[in-house]
Amino acid sequence: MDQQSLFNVEPPPWQLDDQDDWLAARIVFPGAPFGPYDYSIPAELEKSVQPGVRVEVNLGRGNRIMIGYCIEVIGPCHPDAHTVNPQKLKPIGRVIDAKPLINASLLGLANWISDYYLCPVGQVIETIVPTGVRNKSGTREMLFLSAAEDLQQRTKTMKLSQLQKTILETLVSSVQDWTPRELAETVGCTQGPISTLRKKGLIVATTKRVQQKTHEIPRERRTADLVLNEEQQDALDKINQHIDSDTHRTFLMHGVTGSGKTEVYIRAIQRVVEFGKQAIVLVPEISLTPQTRQRFRARFDRVAVLHSHLTAAQRAWHWQEIAAGRVQVIIGARSAIFAPTPRLGLIVLDEEHDGSFKQDKAPRYHARDVADWRASNEGIPLVLGSATPSLESWQRTIDGKYEKLSLAKRVLDLPLPDVATIDLRVDFGGRKRFGPISQKLRQEITQAVSRGGQVILLLNRRGFSTRIQCPGCGNVETCPDCSIPLTHHVDGNKAVCHYCDHQIPEPKKCSQCGNDSIRFSGLGTQRLAATVAAMFPEIPMMRMDTDTMRKPGSHEKALAKFRSGEIKILLGTQMIAKGLDFPNVTLVGVINADTALHLPDFRAAERTFGLVTQVAGRTGRGEKGGRVLVQTFDPEHKAIQAATRHDYLGFAAEELPHRDEFKYPPFGFQARIVIRGELESKAEQMAEHIAEQIEFASEKLNTDVSVLGPAAAPVEKLRGKFRFHMLLSSETSGTLQSVIRLAQKTIKSINDVQWIVDVDPQDMM
Repeated sequence: MDQQSLFNVEPPPWQLDDQDDWLAARIVFPGAPFGPYDYSIPAELEKSVQPGVRVEVNLGRGNRIMIGYCIEVIGPCHPDAHTVNPQKLKPIGRVIDAKPLINASLLGLANWISDYYLCPVGQVIETIVPTGVRNKSGTREMLFLSAAEDLQQRTKTMKLSQLQKTILETLVSSVQDWTPRELAETVGCTQGPISTLRKKGLIVATTKRVQQKTHEIPRERRTADLVLNEEQQDALDKINQHIDSDTHRTFLMHGVTGSGKTEVYIRAIQRVVEFGKQAIVLVPEISLTPQTRQRFRARFDRVAVLHSHLTAAQRAWHWQEIAAGRVQVIIGARSAIFAPTPRLGLIVLDEEHDGSFKQDKAPRYHARDVADWRASNEGIPLVLGSATPSLESWQRTIDGKYEKLSLAKRVLDLPLPDVATIDLRVDFGGRKRFGPISQKLRQEITQAVSRGGQVILLLNRRGFSTRIQCPGCGNVETCPDCSIPLTHHVDGNKAVCHYCDHQIPEPKKCSQCGNDSIRFSGLGTQRLAATVAAMFPEIPMMRMDTDTMRKPGSHEKALAKFRSGEIKILLGTQMIAKGLDFPNVTLVGVINADTALHLPDFRAAERTFGLVTQVAGRTGRGEKGGRVLVQTFDPEHKAIQAATRHDYLGFAAEELPHRDEFKYPPFGFQARIVIRGELESKAEQMAEHIAEQIEFASEKLNTDVSVLGPAAAPVEKLRGKFRFHMLLSSETSGTLQSVIRLAQKTIKSINDVQWIVDVDPQDMM
């Protein structure tokens, strides 16, 4: 690694005597300049400076105070020692952390993420370590007592009472830290004699910051193991072989909805816990976390949860408990893959196909690939589970990189629900007024509830109306900072941009021509909820989307009401489509299956198939059976047809050849570069410049990289900035990173224009 110079010196090559006694630390920063830079370690800090701790240093000629992370300690025997001149290095000022914030395993993971996703390693570390941990949230300073080091020598000439001797003997004979209160209660005395001993210098007081343990997860009622069927047992046996032998293997568990994948996870984790190790379980939606936590809490003693709805103090407490090895199972969304487990034994990624496992800001990692690298590095199994696996993972089973585990039957041999389509073209043409719920679906809802069942309705659009348009001039009210229409929200009588959260009061007239006959059209979950409430006024109903589930604990409360039967109709966005297990649900209605079907994204069909199949799987899990009705304007589409048949194999067999033809993933690799700026001309100029440098770098390295674009992004303006993008493709792994790294050396910045690189992009908008 080349040492970057901050000190305007160019020393000639030098040789160091092997006996020279010096130590240096390689430091990176979470913001620009990212480093790495080398600093000398003063003798008094040699024991404190370790990889993973934060340090305070002076940067550059102005000696700007910066806080960075130590990623490596270098000495005369280090392979890079010849690049370091210790006499020219500035010393580290102070060490901030008493212990490393991340262990060696996570530090190695950070370096891999930095290399693969082209993100500075300091920025990656800042992502791995939660803000609450860095800020010591949920801690307070406490006084601790210990015996003086020269206690024996000093007490020879002192007269001490028996009580004072007992106090000192208690301190000397114990390895624990004592607070004044704890020591007094143990010995059975007041603070007086302790204070006297402190004044005599026989007891030393030190101040430490201590984490407050106030966030324990309550225990669930213990449940017994379920009986596994033959498919489940076979899958478990194969996973256990690698748990027992401490070897890495990635498994793709393709199990239809309701096939008992979770029970296999639990039984495999039980094996891991028997060996004194820990397991990480990732779920895609926060709404799944309460249910998953309850299932695991009923089978394991110590479970931690990590997700974005935790307070900083809660997250910091869980992090410390995990790092101390006091947690058996860690459950959470994608960032839980960074849990600081000292003895990791298994990683499980449920609903592995889900797009929410991809981070949308730097570092733009995919939790599935990060989990695969971490599992391989630590020599442990990784289990990916899904009823609709991503085509990338499916192809890896075909190539032999992953091992496929099949659960083709539901537990107890329950049948998969019958799925039928409702052609909205016919329904629309045959009615004077079109509502979101067809006559057929309305009849089925009435019948399901009358028979004691429950209903789930899926609409993957928030808000009341998705379009606010003037019938006079045709103007659509759009966000002033983004090139997308505003969504009308009845709650609060406002129009909202779902990209930047810009809000205006509900418009009463057209902003262009002043016409007061403005029309609100399009369908969101708010309008659907209003329609359902008017159509079924006697049936209890609840809406679940990001607008109604903002408060901590809101998911748990909503799902508890539905589970108890208090709520009969649950409607919402994709957060209700995956993983939830309610045996009394006998009907699922997909209000509009075409929401994402025709977006300019090669994954549109795959996502539609997955969403319809997943939500269909929420029914038919009990003795009453289940039925699914899918409303669509395109019932002949291959994704819709395959979903009605629960035919993942058929869909994959038809879709993969098209991907192969154009070398889309999984047959090729992609990186998307997005350029944004306040002036459209400058952003476009920067985009052209970057494309040229990419082409030059590709030619210089003699690679197969192709560049599509630059062109205006589908969402041309976002948060006040014009956007251009380009798509880089290659048939070989690692090529894109090499080309982009080389191009970065010659790309010249333009003021007020930013650009980002997204490796393995999931979002093309």
